[in-house]
Amino acid sequence: MDPADLVAVLPPRRNVLVTGGTGFIGSRLVPALVGAGHRVTVLTRDRSTASRLPGAVTLVTQLDQIASDAAIDAVVNLAGEPIASGLWTAARRARIIASRVEVTKACVALIDRLHVKPAVFVSGSAIGWYGIQDGEVLDEASAGEPCFSRQICQAWEAAAQGAACRTVTLRIGLVLGPDGGMLARMLPSFRLGLGGPFGKGENWMSWIHRDDLVRLIAQCVADGALSGPINATAPHPVTGQQFAHALGRALHRPVLLRVPAWPLKLVLGDFARELLLGGQRVVPAKAAQGGFAFRFPELGPALEQIVNRG
Repeated sequence: MDPADLVAVLPPRRNVLVTGGTGFIGSRLVPALVGAGHRVTVLTRDRSTASRLPGAVTLVTQLDQIASDAAIDAVVNLAGEPIASGLWTAARRARIIASRVEVTKACVALIDRLHVKPAVFVSGSAIGWYGIQDGEVLDEASAGEPCFSRQICQAWEAAAQGAACRTVTLRIGLVLGPDGGMLARMLPSFRLGLGGPFGKGENWMSWIHRDDLVRLIAQCVADGALSGPINATAPHPVTGQQFAHALGRALHRPVLLRVPAWPLKLVLGDFARELLLGGQRVVPAKAAQGGFAFRFPELGPALEQIVNRG
């Protein structure tokens, strides 16, 4: 698929600032924007990590390097330390929150000083905002339950408030793609026929294909009627057991094993309870009301496409 097709909804030759442009989501979004002829500026802490981005991208290491008279039509903020790459020690919890809040506040400050304001600020968040609520169907109007994941998202979304333009906070689900994210960590064991659900597999997993997420980001930029929190998840969430068996079918491998819950809780604590054994049954109500059509609404075809492409 030509990545430029993913952002076809945008008007031509937009100026877009992307933070987190070298991450799992950004590394798909940025080439799509460049391929479609848009002018892209990427905030990166290390220019060497941006070597895989298209050469036409402008790189900055701090937002104060952007002049106040710069023309920016949209800001897409995806920066943040991954939450699933290490134990949740007190120091790491603080870094996870700070990495999101500081960049988001810097984006708001940039928007405030620009002479001509961007039309939209699309800032990342996550379905962790809802806490652990297995079973109940959750849309953007639903309340949340206290936990660390919710604490992250509350601070993240609060930092985005006050931007002097239309603001969207994308509550992103489990992003599926061929070269990173949760799926990359699961594939080795499943390819060997050693994969399986965590615990009883009754936890709900609200997922989205990475290409649909890029398309939804573009939709949020293009559609002036979209604002506030928007769930970035496919319309059909699944349980952990359903996910494991769908992945096994995509790989033509048996799913015979199950990872017991108690050692995960013992070793990983809240990390296991929130990310591996808990979940949320989230639906994209506002995206559906806005007419957004998912190319991968069902998990099976999404995994088939990713595995074959990968």
